[in-house]
Amino acid sequence: MSQWVKGTVIGKYQWSECLFSMRFDAPPIDFKAGQYAKVALDVDGERIARPYSLVNAPGESPLEIYFNEVPDGPLTPRLSDLEQGDPVWVSATASGIFTLETVEPARTLWLLATGTALGVYLSILRAEEPWDKFEQVILVHGVRYRAELAYASTLDAIATQREDRFRFFSTLSRENNGTGLTGRISNLLTSGELEAHVGIPINRESSHVMLCGNAGMIKDVKTVLEDRGLGRHSRRTPGQYSTEQYH
Repeated sequence: MSQWVKGTVIGKYQWSECLFSMRFDAPPIDFKAGQYAKVALDVDGERIARPYSLVNAPGESPLEIYFNEVPDGPLTPRLSDLEQGDPVWVSATASGIFTLETVEPARTLWLLATGTALGVYLSILRAEEPWDKFEQVILVHGVRYRAELAYASTLDAIATQREDRFRFFSTLSRENNGTGLTGRISNLLTSGELEAHVGIPINRESSHVMLCGNAGMIKDVKTVLEDRGLGRHSRRTPGQYSTEQYH
């Protein structure tokens, strides 16, 4: 089977100056919620590809990605310039182990994201696995400014569907969040403000934590979690937190 399948842009949405969502009509990809696919463009005879977590749920069409345009990057400025009907290449298979497949059930699933890492959690939340394994799911999305918050209607729809089993919290690091959280996720966790605001503790006995986004956030939160006795999850050694550095 070919490594690549041809897709066509069928929709694009610009959330802020550098934040975009893009939808592709492409042959179905067999993937688990939390995995990523590569998206590529041919530029001057070279195929430039980067991995992107899929926002859509498994079995759902079209394929969707959420990305940040890097001004001098080799791919994203060209990707954000695409319009409806333009061709793209998509990897024929998905990759990645940032899934709930081998995670043990617990009372609470915490999904901690910065920036465009929100996208991978939208796929997970649209699947049935988190609702089969956990009593409650808490999503915390950290961005710099309010303008960088995205997918509000999607999150509202999930909250309506799952009722009191799903809660979403945003935190802004460079402007005041009004009645919400203000500050970096790692600092809010260290100070205890995050759990006090949510009203649920993070501990080894009742929690599983997924971390995706900024490398600094992941490093700092891992330290906090490990100091509390939570271990990193792997297929061979079940633990209480999982990590993925968003590409």
